Amino acid sequence: MMPLALACLWLIAANLIAMLPSRDQHLRAAYGLISIGIPLLGWVTWDQGPLLGLAFLTGGVSVLRWPVLLFWRRLGRPHRTPAE
Repeated sequence: MMPLALACLWLIAANLIAMLPSRDQHLRAAYGLISIGIPLLGWVTWDQGPLLGLAFLTGGVSVLRWPVLLFWRRLGRPHRTPAE
């Protein structure tokens, strides 16, 4: 039950940070939330099962959608060689 309570606190903190007015601090806060959220996601999935893990993953991605979109764009971009 502890991982689920911590996951709910993480989601509340992520929503509160998203409501802050300063835009330049959001990306830094998002990386902090990601670094805490990934191990927490593993703990929730291991303790509560894959369905609640998937629900927590969906909630986290919905809050942190811009870092996820930037990550996917960076993965899809072709790599350039120095000669190009």
